[in-house]
Amino acid sequence: MADSPTMTYGGYLRLDRLLSCQEPKTEAHDELLFVIIHQVYELWFKQILHEAALLQRRLEEGNSAGSLHTARRITKILKTVVGQLDVLETMTPRQFASFRDALGSSSGFQSEQFRELEAVLGRRAFPASDIRDDERLRAAIARPSLFDSLLRYLAGRGHPVPERALSRDTSAAWEPDPEVQKVLVTVYADESGPAAEVCESLVDVDEGLQEWRYRHLKMVERTIGAKVGTGGSAGAEYLRSTLFAPAFPDLWEVRSQTEEVPVHGA
Repeated sequence: MADSPTMTYGGYLRLDRLLSCQEPKTEAHDELLFVIIHQVYELWFKQILHEAALLQRRLEEGNSAGSLHTARRITKILKTVVGQLDVLETMTPRQFASFRDALGSSSGFQSEQFRELEAVLGRRAFPASDIRDDERLRAAIARPSLFDSLLRYLAGRGHPVPERALSRDTSAAWEPDPEVQKVLVTVYADESGPAAEVCESLVDVDEGLQEWRYRHLKMVERTIGAKVGTGGSAGAEYLRSTLFAPAFPDLWEVRSQTEEVPVHGA
């Protein structure tokens, strides 16, 4: 369909609908900030899922440059998401308390897009109610994870990825694999090669997600302390349990298996 000659900025972006989506439930000044920040999170999660689907396609096509570009974009988005917490943290505990009761049973843990993103990155252990009630989550769990796509990429470049890793049941959680780690060690031996760069770009994505988890935890602690979260969630206690759990453990484990390379002439 050809672009309309009368297309406007507001019309193209559907600003009439977008700017009508903020409906605070109280007169508290800071509730609008809370609503906008979380709506923007969801927009960024939508974009990350969009990029992650492209990243998996590019990996499985053997497109090193494209994979690297897309992974770097995801990392940049995660940095932006983390940065938004700086804005949210300008809200004091008393300011949040002024409208917290209006949130009722709603909770950030109910974000369907974030659950889907976790599944794309390899998480498979979700509450049965989440899986039953979320068609997109069920589909994401059934598909290969991002790490599965990386293994296929490496195999396509001639690296001896074990066949059992390539043909595994991708609806099951990935377990760290010493044989796969040996393959990754050889990939990293050629640190200027495209495969090593692609692997490092996924480490950047993983680190970006872990940074988000940490900053999110500190924001919650700063805002509500040790109180139970909205919707009856465990709040900071649960968030703390998710820290330092990498999405791609094998890519981190190979750091401890990398041998020092002697410097010639030293």
